[in-house]
Amino acid sequence: MTKDLERDLGLSAVIAISMGAMIGSGIFILPGVAMAEAGPAVILAFVIAAILVVPAALSIAELGTAMPEAGGDYVFIERGLGPSFGTIAGLGTWLMLMLKGSLALYGGMFYINFVYQLPTWEFAVPGVGMALTIPGVRALGITFALVLIAVNLFGVKQTGGLQLVMVVVMLAILSAFVAGSIVQVEGANFDGFFAEGIDGILSATALVLVSYAGVTKVAAVAEEIENPGRNLPLGLLLSLIATAFLYALLVFVLVGVVDGPELSGTEEPMAEATALLFGDLTIWGGLPLGTLAVVAIVLAALLALVSTANAGILTASRYPLALSRDNLFLEKFEYIHPRFSTPFVAILTTGAIIIFIVATQEVDEIAKMAGAFQILVYILVCGALIAFRERDLEWYDPDFRTPGYPWVQLFGILSGVFIITQMDAQEIFGSIAIVIFGFVWFRWYAKSKIEREGAAKGLARREAGKQFVRDTEDQLERDDRFEVLIPIRRDVTREQEDALIQMAAPIIHRRGGRIRVVRFDEVPDQVPLETAAEALSEADIEFEQRTDDLVRYLEVPVEVGEIVSHDTRHAVVNFAERSGADLILARQEATSRLGTLFGRDTDWIIDHAPCDVVFVQHAQRTSVDEIAVVTDRSPFNDPLKVELADAMADVLDARVRFLFAVDESAPDALLETIETYHDELDALCTVPVESTVVRSNNAVEGLSGALESSDIVMLSTMTHRRLPDLVFEQRSDRLAAAIEQPVLLVHSKKTRRGSFLRPILERVLFD
Repeated sequence: MTKDLERDLGLSAVIAISMGAMIGSGIFILPGVAMAEAGPAVILAFVIAAILVVPAALSIAELGTAMPEAGGDYVFIERGLGPSFGTIAGLGTWLMLMLKGSLALYGGMFYINFVYQLPTWEFAVPGVGMALTIPGVRALGITFALVLIAVNLFGVKQTGGLQLVMVVVMLAILSAFVAGSIVQVEGANFDGFFAEGIDGILSATALVLVSYAGVTKVAAVAEEIENPGRNLPLGLLLSLIATAFLYALLVFVLVGVVDGPELSGTEEPMAEATALLFGDLTIWGGLPLGTLAVVAIVLAALLALVSTANAGILTASRYPLALSRDNLFLEKFEYIHPRFSTPFVAILTTGAIIIFIVATQEVDEIAKMAGAFQILVYILVCGALIAFRERDLEWYDPDFRTPGYPWVQLFGILSGVFIITQMDAQEIFGSIAIVIFGFVWFRWYAKSKIEREGAAKGLARREAGKQFVRDTEDQLERDDRFEVLIPIRRDVTREQEDALIQMAAPIIHRRGGRIRVVRFDEVPDQVPLETAAEALSEADIEFEQRTDDLVRYLEVPVEVGEIVSHDTRHAVVNFAERSGADLILARQEATSRLGTLFGRDTDWIIDHAPCDVVFVQHAQRTSVDEIAVVTDRSPFNDPLKVELADAMADVLDARVRFLFAVDESAPDALLETIETYHDELDALCTVPVESTVVRSNNAVEGLSGALESSDIVMLSTMTHRRLPDLVFEQRSDRLAAAIEQPVLLVHSKKTRRGSFLRPILERVLFD
């Protein structure tokens, strides 16, 4: 059985990943340090650096659409120029990402230090102040590094909602800063714009290059991008343009509002500018507006820099793992922790090197060395694209082709070499050293372990055993047959899986079609999907064997597959949409009301699924004599519940019972309406049907008592509205919790999503 890698990253995700990796040190740390090199012309340095990145970004986009494999630039260089250059690229990218993470950690601590060095805060209450002390900047950076290392070791998953909040808050604060300060830009601050000459501009360009290192980070997850032919190149270019514009605007404002001597050389330029512009302002009660403004800027800086540092540890640790898997590095780096599913050795080593850098290097040294390694990798990327194009390989057919080939790539190579020669001796020797070490290491350690060449062999395996969806769709023509998708999580037991398949089997017996049983493995962001897909565990073998055993005695077609993703709920919905599923039948554990506040995966699936959805709670009973359908006069859910109940009852030789709860004081006219409604539903069924109207002032209590004789219960469900459902719990949730029978929570794709008033009205009208 093969494992499919889920493509669930759209254009917005590509832009977010790329921009999120770029916005950080480029604005919060480097403008002051770079101004010491170039003076006011530091603005040009940021623009030139962005232009130098374009050839590599375009090359990455083309290579990513031709080979949408996890691994990104390392994979492209290793496949194009051969494993020796791949070793250099892998080591160089590893070092660059560690340096970038170190720069974010170390530089971010200067902002904390700046806040704590402000004068004692005096608030509205006279005589009340707050004096704070902190350890050294390096000690703070090391402390934060230890926390982030632990986060990555244990595979703590970053949630998209939290990341979105962080980005929105950061951009809002930066926008407020620009709006409040751009009117105070003074032309006199731009006098002597070219005073430092072209050498100063080039030196500053080399320094700020690391600001754009994130533009190609998304290539490392190229295999996870949906429609890469469009989303990868468009996302890379849009993120690069937007970030370059943001950098140029913010640096223009910084230079225009802060005198050169005050800005030059400072590691916290945004905080310095904010304190200078707003430091003397106060608001109601004597609260210092300047202090609050500085705190807001520091918050934005920490959000950006700590996020960058965490991403640096996460992505950097993938490179020794990838090198090890390709037999180019020590085997111990391939170790995946059995409990946390994270590359423990790779993360620990990466974290240790980052701590060493933070403890020993200065900000400008870290930035320049990171820029040198970045340019080296970009040179190799451009060279790899030329290698693929000139070899005229039959399989090389990218969806996007770089305009201006080969001149764009030649410009990237020559400009990269030129910029490296303009750096200090330390960066030049560092670049030469990594090249020499890479070649020596490859010949001494790796050459005897591999048998492949660049852009020539071994690439056919790229498609072998992948994309369960595409394989089955090629073999089986889509028609009107009914298809049930059963997504299985790793923690689902054999008995639970069997119960789901046995529930789906009667539906397929009635409608014809097939069941797809797909196990969705969710791995931490720290682990590349390709790595997880290649690892065949005992659980994988057991899953395949037990489904095969179950299929042998079922008289319906059952197909089995497995998908690896970083987000199971997206993977389930994407699979259902691609495969044309008519029904998703999944297990759902009873969740607490507090879980509603943080958002349930089941709600997200209901909202985004292209088909009907049924969630099953509680254990399956061995025999089924009665299937109960709790009706609610829903024009969409009730017919679906009746259809499913009738199909199951027909095959299982059971009866169906409709139940509806009314208040004890309900008028006879309402009872007649309900009975008429049940008669209409009865006409749709092929099995014996009973009708029960439950009179009770407590609907849940009355229904739970009436359902004691039933073996399966079907209820309607709707999307939970976080806060309203936290206060007024859905009746279906309360009823499911009150009974012991297996419960099928049914949601038709035609059902409209209720407003935020829905749980309140449900509680008032039906209880």
